Amino acid sequence: MELRHLRYFIAVAEELHFGRAAEVLGISQPPLSQQIQALEQEVGARLFERTNRRVALSEAGRLFLEEARLVLAQVDKAANVARRAQLGELGEMKIGFTSSAPFNSGIPKAIYAFRQAFPAVHLNLEEMSSKGVADALVDETIEVGLIRPLPLPDSLTWVELFSEPLVALLNADHPLAQDSEAGLYMNALAEEPFVFFPRSYGSGLYAQLISLATQAGFSPHFAQEAGEAMTIIGLVSAGLGVSVLPASYQSMRIEGVVYRKLLDPEAVTSVWLVQRKANTSAMAKAFVDIVTRQSTR
Repeated sequence: MELRHLRYFIAVAEELHFGRAAEVLGISQPPLSQQIQALEQEVGARLFERTNRRVALSEAGRLFLEEARLVLAQVDKAANVARRAQLGELGEMKIGFTSSAPFNSGIPKAIYAFRQAFPAVHLNLEEMSSKGVADALVDETIEVGLIRPLPLPDSLTWVELFSEPLVALLNADHPLAQDSEAGLYMNALAEEPFVFFPRSYGSGLYAQLISLATQAGFSPHFAQEAGEAMTIIGLVSAGLGVSVLPASYQSMRIEGVVYRKLLDPEAVTSVWLVQRKANTSAMAKAFVDIVTRQSTR
């Protein structure tokens, strides 16, 4: 049994006339009659009652009609699902992001806009380090990434969504926190113990901190390491050291911590949207388009 047999049967059942049904289907009447007979033989039941004057559905035909319509409706639904998936209108998309990316308001707004535009697409968001995002893109376990700048393999491409200054985090009682509302230079932190991400974590900020310290003439002493930015802020609040983070973290008001803008010209970071150069996913392209448009507003 083929789908065309069901379509032929439904046409005859609706017209109750082989000639008119053949016109609707765009075929001649004899092949239509043969196909209906073949269908009845395969089903093992007479679907129509035929006389010289009329064609009528048998009881078996009436019940078969209901099921045939359901089958074709399901086939149409399956085809529509496939088309929408091809267009990126439904399915699942995996996105990796560094923990600091969502603190900029443009990123949550872009994700919200995407969900509004494609409500049938499930966004699987996974937090990881910037290096972890790059590795997951290469391994094709995610489709799009949001990271801080770091060297990338040739198979990946990136676009800068926004840039922001870096700020120094100080305990509120630290001498440097006094009279420094206008900001301070990196060399002011030369003798301070640092609380920061471990080098092995793969944060894009680690190399930048080392570079800033080197330009300022010192090598930072890391007194405490932590894999989460919120933990770093908490440790600064506890007086275990100073740190440097993107300015967007200033939205996290934790008692005992003050933020001071770094005045060094190179004390700027950014967020990149990263994907594979060979990425052909319509969903990923739609997400990239919405995020990049949102970031320029």
